[in-house]
Amino acid sequence: MKQLPVFAALTILLAGGPMGIVAAEAAGPVRAIGVENEYADVISQIGGKYVQVQAIETDPNTDPHTFEASPKIAQEIAAAQLIVVNGVGYDDWADKIMSASHRPNRKVINVQQLLGLPDDTANPHLWFDPKTMPAVAKAVGDTLAELDPAQAAYFHANAEKFVASLEPWKTAIAAFKAKHDKTPVAVTEPVADYLLQAMGFNILTPFTLEKAIMDGNDPSPQDVTTQNGLLSGHKVKVFAYNQQVTDALTKSFLDASKRAGIPVVGVYETMPTPGYTYQSWMLAEVAALEKAVTDKVSTETLQKGH
Repeated sequence: MKQLPVFAALTILLAGGPMGIVAAEAAGPVRAIGVENEYADVISQIGGKYVQVQAIETDPNTDPHTFEASPKIAQEIAAAQLIVVNGVGYDDWADKIMSASHRPNRKVINVQQLLGLPDDTANPHLWFDPKTMPAVAKAVGDTLAELDPAQAAYFHANAEKFVASLEPWKTAIAAFKAKHDKTPVAVTEPVADYLLQAMGFNILTPFTLEKAIMDGNDPSPQDVTTQNGLLSGHKVKVFAYNQQVTDALTKSFLDASKRAGIPVVGVYETMPTPGYTYQSWMLAEVAALEKAVTDKVSTETLQKGH
């Protein structure tokens, strides 16, 4: 993962400190942050009217790996009572800000730690794993109940409702796997790999190429040749293309896929908004992948959800 520049935000935060913000905190909605907007959406669904939720990374047209925290964001994090971070090096800048703005009663849910994943986990895009959000929802419900015990039953009921609402997505995943197990796919980087694996896809792109692109490095010529051969040789049925991390190389793969008539499905690191919830976003990705395999239809850009 790239080290993200946060020094300007940290300097201002350390100079002024969060004490004014903390002191101004009064009884009212729990102040919560989901660093990535998919986590903020889950907090919002569980917290409802009793939680004021902010998302930090929200733009599906930018590369989250190059995100820079501003002084304003540093202040927002300093004031939050609950923060959900992804971990696995994906949002280390938030950890640095939190360590610079100590507050004893802050609750932090680190999704990597929640899932018991090691620091060297190769793929940080945990929200595409069907096992992730049920665990996050339960942790959010429990943590909100600690912060606002009067509404504990409400938070726990919403957490259970959220987990139940993921069943149509899991059913769609299982149905696809039953019909299309081992379908070969190429990707640019491991954004949707957890979902692709759950659906039974066989990812043929070398992981060393996926990781190089994810980390902003140049893949080896051998890996590039392999990837181009997958596309020109029609060895894959679909090409999953990260719409947020693009450059001349990834565009060359996209062009090669189109020349070969291989359908393209756009995948995202940040939940497309407005119009999507986490659930509808994940269902839309599964539906797009199924259309690509069964009807050879490309869905390069997800349309507004319903």
